[in-house]
Amino acid sequence: MSINFISEINPQQFKLNESLLRARLNRLLRLLEQNGRTVSVVFLDDKEMARYNQTYRHKEGPTNVLSFPADVADELGDILISVDTAWREAVEKGIPLHQHLTWLIIHGLLHLLGYDHELSEAEAERMQDKEAALYQAVQHIHSGGRIMPQLAINVDHIATIREARGGAEPDPVLAAGICELAGARGIVVHLREDRRHIQDRDVRVLRQTVKTRLNLEMAAVKEIVEIALDVRPDLITLVPEKRKELTTEGGLDILANEKKIRKTVGKMTEAGIPVSIFIDPDEEQIKAAMDVGATYVELHTGRYADAKEHEEQEREFRLIEQAAEAAYAAGLRINAGHGLNYLNVGRVAGLSVIEELSIGHAVIARAAFVGLDQAVREMQNCIDLAG
Repeated sequence: MSINFISEINPQQFKLNESLLRARLNRLLRLLEQNGRTVSVVFLDDKEMARYNQTYRHKEGPTNVLSFPADVADELGDILISVDTAWREAVEKGIPLHQHLTWLIIHGLLHLLGYDHELSEAEAERMQDKEAALYQAVQHIHSGGRIMPQLAINVDHIATIREARGGAEPDPVLAAGICELAGARGIVVHLREDRRHIQDRDVRVLRQTVKTRLNLEMAAVKEIVEIALDVRPDLITLVPEKRKELTTEGGLDILANEKKIRKTVGKMTEAGIPVSIFIDPDEEQIKAAMDVGATYVELHTGRYADAKEHEEQEREFRLIEQAAEAAYAAGLRINAGHGLNYLNVGRVAGLSVIEELSIGHAVIARAAFVGLDQAVREMQNCIDLAG
């Protein structure tokens, strides 16, 4: 069996997750008992698709998908997809681009096997039912060989306990070491302006002791920016900050703070420090993150985590899924976090484009009963199971 992907689109406009689509197509061929045959999928823009549509169907303008069966026994043929049209249709349907591309691949594949919805209503219904069944069978497949999201532990709440008594224990630096030994691949701390938990010394010592990756969450204010430039963490994440909030409430509005954020990103970039911006799962904020020069976005998962009703949770998860795909297509790297726990982390961990999950409160709360080492290992297991 051979699967060929050919992309003739502008990579600056669309970044396709080829490994995800290949894994799904591989499964489709096996389900259809065609795993010994070759199929090619060609991604085009509207202009090129319109040319094929005119030449072979004598119709003007682009279409979403065309199929060309092969006349060789061990080959199925070619599936042509206009990514421009697929993107517009995905936006209209309110679904991620790769979800719609998967559906179009199924549609094209069935045409190669002789299905034709234009023959009759009965044939159209038969084809639609087959498409739905196949999509249900592959929608949860992630990229073949994908790397599961890394677990980064936020140790702010260790410092919160320490500051409650004004002493030296428990030590967030020691906690960070335990988390790393238990398998965490990153440590996160938020140095707030009011210093309610993490202190300047914590950040400086962590910079010297963290063996994985130190992510400094911070507001785009002069004092903290200067500390970050001096300490040079592996990554900074710009977050909104209100003095009276118990925890970060929602994502940073880049559009409303564009000048200040752009200036901070510029300073960090000049110093060689990658920048992530904590945002709500919103496409306008994703575009703004690209515009100010961020390397990452961290998608705010709080509304998904806090949802009480199933429908509300589903709606919020779909927003995260769509935003993750949009950010990936725009060339951004994607992290996610806020409110994730042992029960809800699996679905977010299952999104194939997310690189890191930042989790703090749930792990520290669990550690009160089972110990920090065990709490981290249990969370890592939840993430592993999502794969």
